[in-house]
Amino acid sequence: MSNIVGMGADLLDIDRFRAVLIRRPGLVKRCFTESERFSLEERRDTVPGLAVRFAAKEAVMKALGVGLGGFALRDVEVQRDSSGEPLLLLHGRAARLAETRGVSEWRISLSHTSSNAMAVALALG
Repeated sequence: MSNIVGMGADLLDIDRFRAVLIRRPGLVKRCFTESERFSLEERRDTVPGLAVRFAAKEAVMKALGVGLGGFALRDVEVQRDSSGEPLLLLHGRAARLAETRGVSEWRISLSHTSSNAMAVALALG
């Protein structure tokens, strides 16, 4: 049985996030991996998908006990397995921090409405 090492949650206003992306379009490449961007490419509106992934990245930071700047946002990658279940891939500093904290696996839950995106990350060791 796994022990809970940390838990984080984040809620994001999609319209505010959209406004930030309009003001700073380079943010998408800075915050999201190529794979994350590609997975949303065929959607009519990619912003809700980006917003929920951004919320997941912040939830992981909280689960690891760090804030913005603790590691690069691209160090946390949100993907889906063949059944559609979301999964996390950690790279770089985020992966090293998780290893140092004894995290051996993650559980992530993502949800969004037309106005809000929410993510909960559970770090297990």
